[in-house]
Amino acid sequence: MKNKIGQHLIIGLKGPTLTAEESKFIVDNNIGGVILFDRNVQSPQQVHQLCQDIQNLRHKLPDKQPLFISIDMEGGRVARLKPPFTRWPAVAKIGELDSTSVAFKFAFMMAEELRSVGINLDYSPCVDVLTNPKNTVIGDRSLGKDPEVVAKLASALVRGYIKGGILPCAKHFPGHGGTLVDSHEDLPVENADLKQLMDVDLIPFKKTFRARLDFIMTAHIKFPQVDPQYPVTLSKKFLHDILRTELRYRCVVISDDLGMGALVKHYDKKEIPVLALDAGCDILLFCNDFDQPALSLEAIHKALDDKKLDVARLAESAARIAAVKTERLTQPDPLPMTEVTKLVGHPDHLRLSKAIVEGQVPADLLGT
Repeated sequence: MKNKIGQHLIIGLKGPTLTAEESKFIVDNNIGGVILFDRNVQSPQQVHQLCQDIQNLRHKLPDKQPLFISIDMEGGRVARLKPPFTRWPAVAKIGELDSTSVAFKFAFMMAEELRSVGINLDYSPCVDVLTNPKNTVIGDRSLGKDPEVVAKLASALVRGYIKGGILPCAKHFPGHGGTLVDSHEDLPVENADLKQLMDVDLIPFKKTFRARLDFIMTAHIKFPQVDPQYPVTLSKKFLHDILRTELRYRCVVISDDLGMGALVKHYDKKEIPVLALDAGCDILLFCNDFDQPALSLEAIHKALDDKKLDVARLAESAARIAAVKTERLTQPDPLPMTEVTKLVGHPDHLRLSKAIVEGQVPADLLGT
């Protein structure tokens, strides 16, 4: 079991190339994947090489499983890949058009560009219902304020990403649309009870589950009326009782970044990963604190030795991660660079992006 613990981690990298130290850490600890940020991105050629270097490490891992190479590409202000990659608008624009065809094509075309350079997991779509119009943390990252419209369009986005060869991840469970506090800075506390969450916020999540969604991301939000003790990421009530048992979600649960203020200001860094795994997270995400993954691995191993983590649950979780890799990441390497240059910033992609911004999408762009 212990040699599989690293598969439960996705970690950040320091720069545009993979360092010898990072390669060693990934191989020695059997790390499950990485997340790319602006600091890791310079050009299509550079991202292509970085993804190839990362993916080549799988041949040195015990199970030879491919790595998740993940990114935040929603469109609008959450977009790590800059031109010549297509600049996509915020999904609020898709919400205004209220077109599943546009949503599907948007995600499919974005996925083609991501997949070409070797990225295989996108932390998108944001399926939060904008229940508070003053919420600038989410704002135009939301498809809108009507849960049924958000559900319908989010499902189309999920299907588009999958068709384009990308694993989508719906976020932020159970809904980040009502918050005013930014969880990067501190812990939002929300007054919604379970009935309100079920009647509004959870509707889009349930719809995306039916679209063959493989990943869901937790929110670092505390809902005292549902769980008075823990925020969602650390809550068995949310992740086991509601998500697994009541909503019957069977696929991978990934935490939001465990280095965010919402958690590190309220919990010990060694306590966080153990609580998250115990609550029901399958994968722990570490973005910007480069010391946290090693610290977390040490804490998890100690918790296993002290029998504070359930080995059977962790084994089940590891099997879930392995199944997604086996079934979905059948061709993990980037496409040849000649294909990449054809797909990145493709004229049709640029046309669709512009048409969405202008609010009128010609029918010829929506053909399959």
